[in-house]
Amino acid sequence: MSRFVFATLGSLGDLHPYVAVARALAERGHQVVIATSEYHRADVERADIEFAPAGPSIPELDDYPTLVRKVLDVRSGPEYLIRHLIMPHVRSSYEDLSRASSGADLLISHPLTFALPLVAQKSRLRWAATVLFPLGLMSCYDPPVIPAAPWLTKLRVLGPKPHRLLFSLLKRVARKWEAPLRALREDLGLPPSGEVAMFEGQFSPLRNLGLFDPQLAEPQPDWPPHLRVCGAPIYDGVATDPGLREELERFLAAGEAPIVFALGSSAVWMAGDFWDQAAAAARQLGRRAILVTGPVKLENLPEGVRAFPYVPYSMAFPRAAAVVHPAGIGTLAQTMRAGCPQLIVPVAFDQPDNALRAAKLGLARVLPFKKVTAGRLASELAILLARPEYSREARAIAGALAKTDGAARAADELVACIRPDHANPALQRTAASG
Repeated sequence: MSRFVFATLGSLGDLHPYVAVARALAERGHQVVIATSEYHRADVERADIEFAPAGPSIPELDDYPTLVRKVLDVRSGPEYLIRHLIMPHVRSSYEDLSRASSGADLLISHPLTFALPLVAQKSRLRWAATVLFPLGLMSCYDPPVIPAAPWLTKLRVLGPKPHRLLFSLLKRVARKWEAPLRALREDLGLPPSGEVAMFEGQFSPLRNLGLFDPQLAEPQPDWPPHLRVCGAPIYDGVATDPGLREELERFLAAGEAPIVFALGSSAVWMAGDFWDQAAAAARQLGRRAILVTGPVKLENLPEGVRAFPYVPYSMAFPRAAAVVHPAGIGTLAQTMRAGCPQLIVPVAFDQPDNALRAAKLGLARVLPFKKVTAGRLASELAILLARPEYSREARAIAGALAKTDGAARAADELVACIRPDHANPALQRTAASG
């Protein structure tokens, strides 16, 4: 039996993939720990996975809705996230992860757990890295949508050179944000590194796992070495209300397939009047609808429109006429497996890029979140539901993904990392890397 320690930071979309892989490892008889914010302790422990605290603790930073709004700002969000939420706590995060990593055979990083590679190097432990979505690879040959400058997608026809220059400029900016990380490295007596943690510094010399579905991105010449695209690890979460599934089942069985509106675990905190617009769009279309509203409680909804604080996606999405969502990678993965057409309302970070990739697959239409109105929702959904090609492509992708078990594949790859034939060379490379 081996001991695996996952480090992650962020919303439920940053937690659930690791819970899925952790459960797959536990089923193989291994010990698994997820080190993350206290905010997620209950979610980890309900999944029967050992929890270890690793800061920063989200509730201590700001009230959660305010924090989400700041992080999801397309222009200032990335800088706020790195400079104000992560870097001031990088030393305490290092200490937390050092304690959690005691006795570990393998450490597994999230793209934002910048202290974990330092823990691995200082303790001479093997580590693997994960990439949650194609944008994280920042490929010049398959350039992602940059939320603050979506017009840059027009430069793709010019080949990799424009984006190579752009990424070089972005690295210079990010390097300034990472000064506390370099200071910590120096204080630990580790050799200096020219890598930028947000870019090439996030990748492991041993193994890098793409925890997204292969249909979203083809391999590129500038992908990091030792990258395996495993497919998305699927985990629904655990409903704390025992009657929720029965209530959802009754609604699903009571009429035609509804449209499901879901904003994931982050955008739901800045929904504004989205739910009112969604309900009005459903009424305009004469369709039943499910609104997955999280903390928001709605009253006086139209007949045939029902609000739930949470639903198991794997239960609701396959029985939906269409799903409206922002394209967080976890929600997108669930919707692709459901085989239903999608209207994507991206907000920030990876969502605009994920949305474009889903649209290119022919199973989705895109309406930016900031442009949502009842009329536009109704218009886009009417097209989506009237054209059979969207449903046809959605079913084809779902059929292909039925054979993809991202959690099992990732677990197999991680177990392979601790085989004796991988140990010495990888450990040497890890000790020499940042």
